Amino acid sequence: MEAIAGVAGNTHDVSRSQFRGRAKKPSERVIEVLLVLSGLISVFTTAGILYTLAAETFAFFEHVSILEFVTSTEWTPLFADKHFGILPLVAGTVLTSGIAIAVALPFGLMAAIYLSEFAPSWARRALKPTLELLAGVPTIVYGYFALVFVTPLLQKVMPSLSGFNALSAGLVMGIMIIPMISSLSEDALASVSNSLREAAYGLGSTKLSAIFRVVVPAATSGVAASVILAASRAIGETMIVAIAAGQQPRFTLDPRVPIETMTTYIVQISMGDVPTGTVEYRTIFAVGSTLFLMTFVMNVFSQRLARKFRER
Repeated sequence: MEAIAGVAGNTHDVSRSQFRGRAKKPSERVIEVLLVLSGLISVFTTAGILYTLAAETFAFFEHVSILEFVTSTEWTPLFADKHFGILPLVAGTVLTSGIAIAVALPFGLMAAIYLSEFAPSWARRALKPTLELLAGVPTIVYGYFALVFVTPLLQKVMPSLSGFNALSAGLVMGIMIIPMISSLSEDALASVSNSLREAAYGLGSTKLSAIFRVVVPAATSGVAASVILAASRAIGETMIVAIAAGQQPRFTLDPRVPIETMTTYIVQISMGDVPTGTVEYRTIFAVGSTLFLMTFVMNVFSQRLARKFRER
């Protein structure tokens, strides 16, 4: 047996050496070069973005105190009395994103449970693509939907609601990210071993009890990763909040009043009215760096959760 294994190993080494020594065709070399270039383009693009953000952000902090930037509750860089506290923009971003997650999580998770555990195959084939169509709707359409339909509807129930507000923007943004949570959560639920379900049934559990006490807890990492990815998507959303939430930076968690998010401010300054190279212009890079750090941390956390789910 050892002799056979030795012969097999030698044969494997010889075949591998022959494969490595085989002359590559010109077409293979071209494909390899193109693949390497594609990877390098992604790397250089990311490096260029990081360099631009870092360079302009450092130039901004040469004129503005970092302590003021992270602690002040006033954001008025375009006023005569200038203040550069980013907390109002962060509060607006967190408020609208929190409302969106509060809407998307229950509906997305319930949809995932139905598609994974209850829906017949024909219903799954029909419903899942239909649900994912929501992700293909342009966000500017969602923005005008929030402004001209959802806001007037909410004002009938809440007369004190402003025409621009965080509530309608957050609700519509939640509708937009439902497909992301439902699709990723369904994949996590479907990956749970059937042996866990059968064990729960063997112990006398009903189907609902097995789902909510066994299947969903077993898929917690995957569901949490989907929620974090959806939250990152909501934090980076621009058009819905720019149209429906307003452009008034307020340090508040009241969803009935106009607010301004970090992405909305970047759009406002990018219109071209602020001279290039000024402190006011560099605020968009400081805000962009803050937004990048927030989404980067959330994405890294979601990837670790997803990796933990795959290991389990």
